[in-house]
Amino acid sequence: MGSTENSHTTDRRFGTLAVHAGAPHDPSTGAVIAPISLSTTFAQTSVGKPVGLYEYTRSANPNRDNFEQSVAALENAKYALAFSSGSATTAVVLQSLAAGSHIVSVSDVYGGTHRYFTKVAAAHGVHVTFSPSIELHVEDLIRPNETKLIWIETPSNPTLGLVDIQAVADIAHRHGILVVVDNTFMSPYVQNPLNNGADIVVHSVTKYINGHSDVCMGVAAFNSESLNERLSFLQNAIGAIPSPFDCWLAHRGLKTLHLRAREATKNATAVALALEASPHVLAVNYPGIDSHPHRAIAKKQHRDGMGGGMLSFRIKGGQKAAHDFCKFTKIFTLAESLGGVESLCEVPSSMTHAGIPKDQREAAGVFDDLVRMSCGIEDSEDLKADVLKALETVVKEAKINGYA
Repeated sequence: MGSTENSHTTDRRFGTLAVHAGAPHDPSTGAVIAPISLSTTFAQTSVGKPVGLYEYTRSANPNRDNFEQSVAALENAKYALAFSSGSATTAVVLQSLAAGSHIVSVSDVYGGTHRYFTKVAAAHGVHVTFSPSIELHVEDLIRPNETKLIWIETPSNPTLGLVDIQAVADIAHRHGILVVVDNTFMSPYVQNPLNNGADIVVHSVTKYINGHSDVCMGVAAFNSESLNERLSFLQNAIGAIPSPFDCWLAHRGLKTLHLRAREATKNATAVALALEASPHVLAVNYPGIDSHPHRAIAKKQHRDGMGGGMLSFRIKGGQKAAHDFCKFTKIFTLAESLGGVESLCEVPSSMTHAGIPKDQREAAGVFDDLVRMSCGIEDSEDLKADVLKALETVVKEAKINGYA
């Protein structure tokens, strides 16, 4: 299921689509919010003739259909397919490739994606070449008759580097290669990769789309009918599908995405500027401010040039200072994940990206002193004060303990 053929072509704007796409009133009761359909199987009037659209919940479920239709509408896609996690979404996309296939990927991908590429896909005969500057090198990295996919994260995780999607897609399509963009950091509100030439856009729904840190899910959206046939077959055959309740929760979260994304962007901008002005900070990575080296791409590719809610920065004092900073924040919670209503911070080299060898991490800019922050929807003045106070406490502790 998950098709929004025609429905995404309306002239309705994002907020209206977020609230209403995939959300019909229940025909039997008139319920404005869809009921949760927990049944795993559906009655048939005779052999091979189900009462309605559904036979078995792994193959399709009303709540999953509703959610998929909503995501498709917001990503300007014809189709969307939901999975049990962002990692499962990655796995299914790669499982669609034949053994012997080659992928070109940006270097600083999410640690779980890097793990899947190097530990799982490689075992199935699918190999990946990583590039720290994919726009410059993609043509040289393409292997004729072998390269089938180019994988982009923009912004990248956790250094917030941007990639010009259209520039890479133009090269890829000349060679008949598909382009996948992981849009988790930006969400469908800030960026729509399919509009910039991508063939598939993927999300960890766990993050901004759900937005409340209580659902683990993934989704892929695209326009190709042949891709829909291939990926929906794998969705059913592999069975890494989300529960109806999770689909219902994620759909509820999606309805306020535009409000949350705007507030998170406002907060991240305020925090980034405060960090940039601090003498205790080496560098700030945030595409919403003019000091970002790819700011021009953000202005071209992101809604209103928004930077989103994610940023990272290098703190003076090395790994110890990075660990202490995350310990001393009071509003930012030290935890993995991102994109929820609450603000989080973490040290990628020791947490989300610890599985990547140190030399590879540092080649991609993931140093031991790098702190990643996910700004939620709290008051921006409180978030700024929390960050600056934590920096001051790090400096004081360093002086007291003699490692400043």
